[in-house]
Amino acid sequence: MTKRIFDIIFSMLLLLVLVCPLFIIALAVAVSSQGPILHWSKRVGRLNLFFQMPKFRTMRINTPAVATHLLENPEKYLTPIGGFLRKSSLDEIPQLWSILRGDMSFVGPRPALFNQEDLIALRNEAGVEVLTPGLTGWAQVNGRDELPVPEKVKLDAEYLKRKGFWFDCYILALTARKVIQREGISH
Repeated sequence: MTKRIFDIIFSMLLLLVLVCPLFIIALAVAVSSQGPILHWSKRVGRLNLFFQMPKFRTMRINTPAVATHLLENPEKYLTPIGGFLRKSSLDEIPQLWSILRGDMSFVGPRPALFNQEDLIALRNEAGVEVLTPGLTGWAQVNGRDELPVPEKVKLDAEYLKRKGFWFDCYILALTARKVIQREGISH
């Protein structure tokens, strides 16, 4: 319950603080490429229930609906400002909406795409599907895009065992450091 209250209060505060940057980013996305400002991605949530997760659109329209690391040449699909938005993690800001709705939390395993069967199956074996997915997580701060799927699941299972308010605070602090340093982002 404490986690949910924290998620609601912190996401509302961040949305208030980020109103101007949200508007500027939305305008930049609209001006720099054709297509919608937001990309709504079908994701796997708690207990394997699907939800729609928003992000600022960083990929061109008609990009295949697979995890970016599975694209042969992901850079060719990026919009003119897509690389910057991804490396700065600014594309993630609309996920505050998913946190407010309760589909996500600030900390938890990153929500899998609906078609990442390998990741979903391994998470189910590890019992991780009981967790609410997060904007960031233990796997995110320990390698992000560079981790193979089994290692991500191992770290997600470790988070399941260690989860708690102070551990979440630690992960949020590490996330802030990694975002500022742009660590662990491959595309």
